[in-house]
This record gives sequence, structure tokens and C-alpha cells, in this order.
Amino acid sequence: MKGQNVGYIRVSSTSQNTERQLADVQLDRTFTDKASGKDANRPELSNCLNHLREGDTLHVHSIDRLARNLKDLQTIIEELTNKGVTVKFYKEHLTFEASNDSPMQTLMLQMLGAFAQFERTLIRERQREGIEAAKAKGKKLGAPSKLTGEQMTAIKTRAATGEDKSKIAKEFGISRPTLYKIAAA
Repeated sequence: MKGQNVGYIRVSSTSQNTERQLADVQLDRTFTDKASGKDANRPELSNCLNHLREGDTLHVHSIDRLARNLKDLQTIIEELTNKGVTVKFYKEHLTFEASNDSPMQTLMLQMLGAFAQFERTLIRERQREGIEAAKAKGKKLGAPSKLTGEQMTAIKTRAATGEDKSKIAKEFGISRPTLYKIAAA
């Protein structure tokens, strides 16, 4: 049974370009996520997995684009091949299908998946170290405040007098949790 050629593309952030992934592959349908691969909770990945049927082929640029967690990677591959879907990774030159359960390919998948997970761990560690270094230098992290000092004082005063919190938050264009943080400071 000849099914669809379905592509799954993932980049970690909205500023990254997806064009190089699967550029030379003829696809009937493509699903694209601009999200971290830390877990399988990605909207377009879920849509893709729900879309795939027996006889379809899932095309993915590389293993780390599908998952950066070995357990998620193995689960996705197993569920798809059990459903009769072929999974093809271009960078690693690996193809997985129910009719060809190769121990060598499984070993390669596990090793490459472990490396992807290890790389994700290193990225998080470097990020944490960078944040700690910035804090040690006294740099303020996060987005700059949208409110002036005068506005924050007005919010504190009005909240302290018992004025409706939803009304104050709406007026200043902030969420109620933000209002509570300002009032408590």
C-alpha cells in the first residue's frame, strides 16, 4: 500500500530557518514546529503523529529534530513502525520500518539518540552557567519592566486600598499575577 510522504521539521526558536531541512524531498504534507526538542509535547509533532497512517513514510532531517530525549525517540519510532509507518532520517541515513527490524539500526538509533540527549543536557548546563555568571555581574535578567516607577507605586497604593484587582490589572495592561507581585514588593 502506497501512502503519503510526510515531513516533520523542527527548529528550537522562531528566529531559526527551517528551509534547509528536507529541501530536496517531495512531500505530500509537512508539519513544522518552532519549539525545543526537550520532550514530545509539541503541537505539530502531535498533529503529525495523529495524521500518519499505515503505508505512510515520515521524513525527518535528523534524529535530533524528532527528539532530544532517548526515551521519547524510541517510543515514537516504535509506535510508528508498529502502525506500519516507515521513518526515514536523512542525515544519519537510517530507515525504520516494521518489516525490517535490524538490531544494528536499533543500536545506531539508541547511540545517536543518547548523543542528542547528552547535547541537550550540555546546552541546559551552559545556559544555567551563563545565567549565574550574569547574575554574579549584577546584570538584570528577563524582559525590562513595561511599567514606570510611578505606575508601580500607583498600583501598590490602589491595591492596598482594596480596589478591584482585575480592574487595576486591565487598566495597566498586566496580568493579575503580575499585579500581586508588584503589590507584595
